[in-house]
Amino acid sequence: MKSDIEIAQEAVMLPIKEVATQLGLTEDDLELYGKYKAKLSDDCMNRFADEEDGKLILVTAINPTPAGEGKTTTSVGLGQAFGRMGKKAVLALREPSLGPCFGIKGGAAGGGYAQVVPMEDLNLHFTGDFHAITSANNLLAALLDNHIQQGNALGIDPRQVTWKRCLDMNDRVLRNIVVGLGSKMDGMVREDHFVITVASEIMAVLCLANDMNDLKRRLGKIIVAYTFDGKPVTADDLQATGAMAALLKDAIKPNLIQTLEHTPALVHGGPFANIAHGCNSVRATKSALKMADYVITEAGFGADLGAEKFFDIKCRKAGLTPDAVVLVATIRALKYNGGVPKADLSAENMDALKKGIVNLEKHIENLQKYGVPVVVTLNSFVTDTAEETAFVEEFCRQRGCEFALSEVWEKGGEGGVALAEKILEVLETKESNFKPLYKDDLSLEEKVNVIAKEIYGADGVEFSPAAKKELDRITSMGMGHFPVCMAKTQYSLSDDPKALGRPEHFTLHVREAYVCAGAEFVVVVTGSIMTMPGLPKVPAANGIDVTDEGVITGLF
Repeated sequence: MKSDIEIAQEAVMLPIKEVATQLGLTEDDLELYGKYKAKLSDDCMNRFADEEDGKLILVTAINPTPAGEGKTTTSVGLGQAFGRMGKKAVLALREPSLGPCFGIKGGAAGGGYAQVVPMEDLNLHFTGDFHAITSANNLLAALLDNHIQQGNALGIDPRQVTWKRCLDMNDRVLRNIVVGLGSKMDGMVREDHFVITVASEIMAVLCLANDMNDLKRRLGKIIVAYTFDGKPVTADDLQATGAMAALLKDAIKPNLIQTLEHTPALVHGGPFANIAHGCNSVRATKSALKMADYVITEAGFGADLGAEKFFDIKCRKAGLTPDAVVLVATIRALKYNGGVPKADLSAENMDALKKGIVNLEKHIENLQKYGVPVVVTLNSFVTDTAEETAFVEEFCRQRGCEFALSEVWEKGGEGGVALAEKILEVLETKESNFKPLYKDDLSLEEKVNVIAKEIYGADGVEFSPAAKKELDRITSMGMGHFPVCMAKTQYSLSDDPKALGRPEHFTLHVREAYVCAGAEFVVVVTGSIMTMPGLPKVPAANGIDVTDEGVITGLF
């Protein structure tokens, strides 16, 4: 059986100029990055501004497991299926982070015969967007420390510096560091921190900004520290906004590539869903809606994180109205939730499936609270049995949502036609009555409680004294109306990564909170979640190499 990278490397790609014609784009609309990648020009996006929006379809999933779910694979295969059916469709996806690529998760280009290409470029440096975000983040950090060194006219309290440096790599030893060691000329000694680039507020800002003016407005509002008398210090105060915007001038433009079957894909931005809001850029999604009849987008990790933030942050802030949501599951993952070890998931086990399907049940219930029609799809594996599949299908129908089997990993677009047909049927027969989960005027603590109880199934929330104090300060600064962005483990509905299935009778523990004033949301950190991941005992990097002919191997 061929690996994902082997399938991708054997693909015959069309020049991106030809792919672009499917969306009514010309070469003048593109800024080419070689033969197979391009960015959309500002003029191009402005030209489509008055077009009617297409249908917006969100793809999300149950909680991730070592067995795999295939959310991106399903998204890509669905886009290819629409193409096979003669529908004008486009994908709107996130860019992968280098950290997980070399860590444990691998890349994010899909899999099997449902991939976006060039796969190696996408999973590595792509068009340099993440490097630009990293540079802008660290420029702001450098200007901040330089201001303190050069007399500290703003009265910044070094003990209240909140802005962290970033790196697009998993590196746990950089989580907590000391900077400024050496002579007086080497800066003030203070504790500092690193986050992974996809957790940087600048990533969130870029993904929520509508245009350059909005980007600069948001960058300028970023709070980097507090003064000795407790007043916030912003990027505007440090006169950093213009320089950061200059570094992000090209990064704000959506990237265009293609699937294995030449369906257009706008791949842009990539905030983590277990730390940040987990969605591709607003700019890419809105552009896609103007250029195609059907837009397939995704939200990171399980629906308790990605979909909740897509609905409550991205749709709320961008004025988007999703028309349908696809919930991806696998029989293997459901059996894993039922207590079956990874090594034994290939064997039929109806008892474990019935026990573990409660995870799917909770996600169905959660998604239905937003008023958007739900289609459950099983990402098919050859080890699935007819009895297992039939049980899941009947389970879904009893809960008022549609069901379709997906075989896109093995068959590409052909294997997604049944799912595409089901979605078309839903779009024609069921109306979306989308509404966010909570209102803006709830307090920040109330918003956290609503998410914890309604989405996670918690009995309540326990706030640390530090978190409670910070939420009060954020409210006093006039930002209590912001939505909350939950930082939580992706592996469980609770804040305990080992609590699989559908945990009950638990308390959500909030240890920290901070405001992203530019992104206009409040991050609430739960459990032991880290904003800088570490590498596993055997990192994926150990298996990645380049042949003498320059061919990359080992990416997945």
